[in-house]
Amino acid sequence: MTPFSQDIADYPGGIVLPIDKPFRWTSADVVRKVKFAAKKHFGKKNLKVGHAGTLDPLATGLLLICIGDACKRAQQLQDSSKEYIATIRFGATTPSYDLEKDVDRTFPFGHITADAVEEALKGFIGTQEQVAPLFSAKSVDGVRAYELARKLYRKGETDKLDEVSMSLLQRNTIEITELELLDFNASGVEQNVFDNRSGQNFSDLFSGGKVLVRGGEDVLAGHTTASARINLADTSGLGLPEATVRIACSKGTYIRAFARDLGEALGSGAHLAALQRTLCGGYRMEDALSLDEVLEAL
Repeated sequence: MTPFSQDIADYPGGIVLPIDKPFRWTSADVVRKVKFAAKKHFGKKNLKVGHAGTLDPLATGLLLICIGDACKRAQQLQDSSKEYIATIRFGATTPSYDLEKDVDRTFPFGHITADAVEEALKGFIGTQEQVAPLFSAKSVDGVRAYELARKLYRKGETDKLDEVSMSLLQRNTIEITELELLDFNASGVEQNVFDNRSGQNFSDLFSGGKVLVRGGEDVLAGHTTASARINLADTSGLGLPEATVRIACSKGTYIRAFARDLGEALGSGAHLAALQRTLCGGYRMEDALSLDEVLEAL
């Protein structure tokens, strides 16, 4: 990227940055990081910076960061169609439907084949109702759903999470327009999810505590914070079958919930092992900038 002008007036429509969100960063972390740099670069203390559609900490891919007057377009960008590449692992579930929590239940999976997955995917094409995960920011009578999930999790009542989410959370109408099975591995992939992808400070929605994935320096605020290790379940060595699926869908679609529902449709359980957003607001992954590129331009 070429450096930005130091006068925000040179960008009358604001700035939209399609950033490839780093693994184990929250969307809010990226906003804070860019906002800190942008305010300093443009010399504006009250500069507006936001994003157009949250990505979970363990997801990567397109996160649209809006600066200045582009924040007025955030909702329009967020309302656009999305596309994801998801790796779904069968035979085990977690309370969060992804790797944020450890496996709570196991299921038979010997019957799951590539043909079976392709056949099951056909049933998810079109308009449908979906229940969000209880570990989400959905509101239930003014209370965030993840607050209810925390209470059940701390009591060891994880078996009630699905029941509570189905009874309390409103069903949302979504549309899945395309589903493509890109790959199927009958015995899983031996890999270590604790790789070299770095993380950043964020508040864990599930524990409510401030955590630090790697390092002790909070570069956003310029001070050292207390560190703790966030739980990241490693299910890669369990020999579970997994499918990599391309999903084109409407706004409001929870891919973690899709993984849950696909597992149930196949007479098993499932969790999301990896997720990348590849389309958002008309931007594609080939348009994406690294966070380092953006910060250097600022």
